[in-house]
Parts: sequence; structure tokens; C-alpha cells
Amino acid sequence: MRRRMRWWKVLGLAGLVGVAATGVVVARAERRRRAYTPEEIRERLRERHAQATEHADERP
Repeated sequence: MRRRMRWWKVLGLAGLVGVAATGVVVARAERRRRAYTPEEIRERLRERHAQATEHADERP
């Protein structure tokens, strides 16, 4: 019975560590996303659009 409780504790701690790690990854991605100015975002979107239309024109 005691060993079963240990496994549940280990499993619970592993779950908490997983949730915390996921939160860190999401927060980092959000900080990177917010670091761009609106002008930079527009420029990048225009570049992507130009590349997409180039590739679309190349296809038969």
C-alpha cells in the first residue's frame, strides 16, 4: 500500500513539473512575439505573401 502511494506522489510531481515547463515555454514565445513592432510585423507579412505568390505562380 505504501509503494502505491509513492507512485502517485511521483506521478503528481511529474505532472506539476510538466505544467510548469509548458508555462515557461508559452511565456517565452509570447515575449518573442510581443518584441516585434507593428511595422516589423507588416514587413514580415508582406515578405511571406510575396514568397507565397511566387511559389503559386511557379506551379502549373
